[in-house]
Amino acid sequence: MSERHVPLAADTGFIQEQNRPRMADMTDDYDELGHRLSRRGIEIEKITAAVGAFGVAIPTWGVGTGGTRFARFPGPGEPRDIFDKLADCGVIQALTRATPTVSPHFPWDDTGDIAAVREAGAHNGLGFDAVNSNTFQDSPGQKLSYKFGSLSHTDPAVRAQAVAHNLRCVELAVGLGSTALTVWIGDGANFPGQQHAARAFERYIASMTEIVGAVPDGFRVFLEHKMYEPAFYATVIQDWGSSLLAAQELGPKASCLVDLGHHAPNVNVEMVVARLIHVGKLAGFHFNDSRYGDDDLDAGAIDPHRLFLVFNELVDAADRIAPAYMLDQSHNVTDPIESLMTSAIEVQRAYAQALLVDRIALAGFQDANDAMLASQTLRRAYTTDVGPILAVARSRHGGAIEPVAAYRASGYRGRVAAERPARAGGGGGIV
Repeated sequence: MSERHVPLAADTGFIQEQNRPRMADMTDDYDELGHRLSRRGIEIEKITAAVGAFGVAIPTWGVGTGGTRFARFPGPGEPRDIFDKLADCGVIQALTRATPTVSPHFPWDDTGDIAAVREAGAHNGLGFDAVNSNTFQDSPGQKLSYKFGSLSHTDPAVRAQAVAHNLRCVELAVGLGSTALTVWIGDGANFPGQQHAARAFERYIASMTEIVGAVPDGFRVFLEHKMYEPAFYATVIQDWGSSLLAAQELGPKASCLVDLGHHAPNVNVEMVVARLIHVGKLAGFHFNDSRYGDDDLDAGAIDPHRLFLVFNELVDAADRIAPAYMLDQSHNVTDPIESLMTSAIEVQRAYAQALLVDRIALAGFQDANDAMLASQTLRRAYTTDVGPILAVARSRHGGAIEPVAAYRASGYRGRVAAERPARAGGGGGIV
């Protein structure tokens, strides 16, 4: 591993310097909000403590520049390897104090030295969340192709290869201290008649049964569905119903992951959340936002109200569930570090707003079929500006009151741009 920068987290003096001129205004705003919340019977310190304890994982691939099917436009200072990615993720955590873990992707992040990766994570103040397996594309040195599927392929040898890769990911996860594997496959069909839908699903179940049966005790397997892409006619695990059927058949170690961009248009995602909670199969979330489909836009950029409504269900069931949270975005026109910081804050914002819901009053209006006052109860929480709570939670944990401003003042992007070779653009696809 080559020499790396001292993490920004270690430079507490810089963050304090950035916070100093903003501290008085933040305190005034916080005290004013606390006074207003107290009139509603809400203790602001309880909300702030809960927000301070909340975290969302960063995907290692998220700190690179994404792309579309048509083009990719690299940004300056893109990470060269997992160690650069961890350095960038460390900056996000240092400034937001909302992203204490990272979620790696294999084989993209496989170096052959998992101990060095774990050490680099600790060096940057990071732990490791669920690892992600990749059988949706062919990797260098791979013997058999996934062009026509992986875990559901018609060829048993291809399925065996895909199973072996997932089991390798489990080994890497254990080495990192992670306790979960996320499995998303691009398997499906682009033409009617191309694939026998029932047999493809059965082959997927058989392959996943091998994987789930081999994971250690206390380890979880997250099944991720997606409505379409790259298989546009039919996808093997295309919606939460298929994911739930598979998870129920695979047993207690398997559960369903929800990506906010992986549904059909106009699906009521918060209803999906409620149903998965009911059956005890909600694994967690990949947060992003969308306008048309799986846009992978910054969380809260398009529909922050939906994000709030999802968290309303999560907070309501907080005594029964412990979901895993991760950002899953593609950054094509912004600095990925800035997008991930603001996205983490937006997820925190939705969580804080959901904590403000008067659940006793809401239950009463629901039982009385009072549609207007039930709706207004949610609206009152959603329209509350919780920004001062988020800022105080960050600053109390050593983060920046204004993370983007502090990041730009640090000059981090310019420094890494000078050290990391520029990458070629022009091709499509994600990093």
